[in-house]
Amino acid sequence: MVKTIKDEQPRTYFDCAKCPAYCCSIYDRVQVTKRDINRLAKHFGVSYETARRRYTKQWQDERVLKRVKDVIFEETCMFLDQETRGCTIYHARPGVCREYPARSRCAYYDVLQFERRQQDDETVIPVVQITYHEVKKKTTTADGGATEKVWEWEPEKA
Repeated sequence: MVKTIKDEQPRTYFDCAKCPAYCCSIYDRVQVTKRDINRLAKHFGVSYETARRRYTKQWQDERVLKRVKDVIFEETCMFLDQETRGCTIYHARPGVCREYPARSRCAYYDVLQFERRQQDDETVIPVVQITYHEVKKKTTTADGGATEKVWEWEPEKA
C-alpha cells in the first residue's frame, strides 16, 4: 500500500493571514544563519557582507535580524509591513520563520480567535505575553522509558 504525503501531513490549526503577525513581534531576536543571510543577499541583489550589515546585527554570540518600532506591539521585525501585517521578504525569510510554529498549533492564534469570538469583533487584537516552559515527562515504555520534551504555554500571571 502506498501512502500519500497528504495522509502524513498534520492538520494545521491556524491561519496566518488572520493574525497581526504576533510571531514577528514578540521575539526580541530572530536568529539568522549564513544561509539566511545569503538568501537575503540574493533577494535584494547585494553582496553577503552588505546584507549582513544592512539587515542583521550581532546579539551576544549570534546574528539576528534588525528590529523597528511597531504600531501594535513595541517592536517588530524590520521586514514586517506594518499596514498589511505581512512579510515583505516571504520567499527569502529566515529558516526559523519558515519553521514557525514547528507544530500544528499556534498558541497566539488560539488566543486571538477566542478573544475575537468573545468580543464579537474580528478586528480586536489581544496584546498578550505567552510564556513557554519546558516540561520533562518520564514515559514508561517497553524500551525502559525515555525523557520527552513537551512544550506548553501558560498565560501571563497578573
